Amino acid sequence: MTEKTLSDKNNLQVLYEDNHIIIVNKRAGDIVQGDKTGDKPLSEVVKSYIKDKYNKPGNVYLGVVHRLDRPTTGLVIFAKTSKVLPRLNKLFAEKDAKKTYWALVKNEPPKHEDTLIHWLKKNPKNNKSYTHLNEIKDSKKAILHYKLLKKLDHYFLLEIDLETGRHHQIRTQLSTIGCPIKGDLKYGFNRSNSDASIHLHARYISFIHPVKKEPLHITAPLPNDPVWDACLLN
Repeated sequence: MTEKTLSDKNNLQVLYEDNHIIIVNKRAGDIVQGDKTGDKPLSEVVKSYIKDKYNKPGNVYLGVVHRLDRPTTGLVIFAKTSKVLPRLNKLFAEKDAKKTYWALVKNEPPKHEDTLIHWLKKNPKNNKSYTHLNEIKDSKKAILHYKLLKKLDHYFLLEIDLETGRHHQIRTQLSTIGCPIKGDLKYGFNRSNSDASIHLHARYISFIHPVKKEPLHITAPLPNDPVWDACLLN
């Protein structure tokens, strides 16, 4: 992953911002929060952006509402005040925020539209989740809905609505039905993408603004990539 592909305060793609919330379009390779790698997380990049834009003295508050996997792209929401963070957390916990993803997969799914229900168990040693048809110890129920949007020459574009938010949920559930995501070596695709991304993108989000009480509908532009570009062609 080259530095140019990662977000910094000068190339941050802000999709929405007000006094309470900032929504950005995450690049592949960005980590949302700090981890053991020690790489600068997106949350710190956003703080730097806010500090510079508004000439703020001292520390900038920023609350992390949800995460995306490092190789995934798309919408990430942050809270700009400690007051709004618990309200946003409540929206997500009570499933009042609708998140829709796009994924490019290797094979045509068995059905063009379906609901997938599995029990997922995470293995922390290899940071991977495994699907089970029935509940086992320490597993969590995972539900998603998908539909086929488009057939490309070599890939299939799926739209996914999550009903639950489990570790690597979309990646492992799609792999289980024989549809690994392009570039996702961990879950069965045969080769990686050159920039270490996977073709999974948090495309849309809609919710009622927790302060303004107005509906918000945000779309994240697709990464600059020939295969993604083909998804937008008629």
